[in-house]
Amino acid sequence: MEPTANIRLLIAEPLPLLREALSALCAYRGNFQVVAICADGASALRMILETRPDVALLDLDLPEVHTLELLRRAREANCDTRMVLMSSRSDRKTVIESLRCGAQGFVLKSGSAQQLFDSLRQVREGGVYISPSVEVEKIFGPQRGRKMEDDPIESLSAREHQVFTMLVEGLRAKEIAARLAVSPKTIDTYRASMMRKLDIHDVAGLVKFAIHRNLTPMATPEYLQSRAANGGLE
Repeated sequence: MEPTANIRLLIAEPLPLLREALSALCAYRGNFQVVAICADGASALRMILETRPDVALLDLDLPEVHTLELLRRAREANCDTRMVLMSSRSDRKTVIESLRCGAQGFVLKSGSAQQLFDSLRQVREGGVYISPSVEVEKIFGPQRGRKMEDDPIESLSAREHQVFTMLVEGLRAKEIAARLAVSPKTIDTYRASMMRKLDIHDVAGLVKFAIHRNLTPMATPEYLQSRAANGGLE
């Protein structure tokens, strides 16, 4: 049985068409009240703290303030808004780091509208939701006969993983530093450590590794433009 009370919802998504579609879809559903929509992490954090929605639906890769940094700051502010992240990635490291940073839901953008509604309701009621197409057993189950060091991506710290994902999206150190609220020199340190662990020595190699492992965002115009602006894969 569906709850009769409205779920107060904030939506943060950088793509205007998707942002407006999500807002219209949730409003049409009837038991969701969209109290705020925005396009970046800084606005999302401010609106979450101001409006205190029941649930915030957030793209995993928000600009200005990275989404996982947003979760950390909201937690430090004792905000009780429940967080659902949307992503096109479903690898183990991404899902685990999202939950570890404070997300209660992880929804794939390739999923259905019903899965989205299910995630918002379940999270609002105090549960944790992960898209059915994510192989939960492989993510949380024992790694039979496999050690962490066999997969170099697993050796990355939470910060190193964030830097890795933003580098392969085409962001420069200064932009990454701004999103994570640290200095560019700190980002250089994370990048050097991450490249050493992965045994990769330039950004082009990181991008090729990410593509091979399906760790990149979907090939949106924004992603392709960012790669071209930074020299592509050459």
